[in-house]
Amino acid sequence: MTTPPFYLIRISGIEASASIGIHGFEQGARQKLLVSVVLLLDQPRTGDEIANVADYDFVREGVLGLVSERHFNLQETLCGAILDLCLGRKGVLGAVVQTDKPDVYPGVAGVACRIGRMGPRLADFPWWTIEV
Repeated sequence: MTTPPFYLIRISGIEASASIGIHGFEQGARQKLLVSVVLLLDQPRTGDEIANVADYDFVREGVLGLVSERHFNLQETLCGAILDLCLGRKGVLGAVVQTDKPDVYPGVAGVACRIGRMGPRLADFPWWTIEV
């Protein structure tokens, strides 16, 4: 299978205050969460106009909306919800999402989870090679 032409947009370090985690100390208070998303998109149309490219504002707004709505026990569950949001958008061929809890443990830079999902046109694409 030949990989179709695509381009990437990376939205990195979306900072959110989230109710996330399974430990009691995580459930007692909201914590800082950093979210990064890479979108794999259909090639843009030619021309230097905003209408020719994907509007990626929905990513930031969607992430902030998801973490404000409910508690997530697992970063994996939140990553899946963000992937659903992204892949439901026209022109998105795939996405890679990384969440990072930088303050969960003292002396640890962070605890991160990274998950990718490709649509049918990029089903065999090695998403894990994309830097988030």
